[in-house]
Amino acid sequence: LERDSLRSDDLLELVQSSDGHLYNMAAQVWNHTFYWHCLTPGGGGEPPLPLRLALENAFGSVNNFVDLFREAATGTFGSGWAWLVQRESGSLHVTSTPDAENPARRGDIPLLTLDVWEHAYYLDYQNRRGDYIDAFFSHLIDWQFVNANLIAARDKQSAA
Repeated sequence: LERDSLRSDDLLELVQSSDGHLYNMAAQVWNHTFYWHCLTPGGGGEPPLPLRLALENAFGSVNNFVDLFREAATGTFGSGWAWLVQRESGSLHVTSTPDAENPARRGDIPLLTLDVWEHAYYLDYQNRRGDYIDAFFSHLIDWQFVNANLIAARDKQSAA
């Protein structure tokens, strides 16, 4: 691709359509930017009602979702990401990806991610990834952002 042809592309579209080095770089930028939006000072607590109901419907309870997400995050070997996604069917699913991989390439809509690359937590938690995940859910996660993503995904699905 020529440089000028990239200027008007949406970054997620570039992630979905590129390969090799370009894909890796675009996905790293998109994943990290999305991750930062999943965080907020004073986060944590309970998810807003629409999201809470969707998580209860999909996973039985918010706690079950957190357990599955934690399992995906701790089970990722090496560097990668844990994700909450909406599948094309509309169902919610917890998954993980290695390296720069992004679930949007499979047609999933990312709603939440957690960076489990060592650089995300090593200074504060060293090799205690589980403590980092606990801190994420107890006082960093921006449930409002995740809820807004869920609503946008549902709106996109109903418009299709």
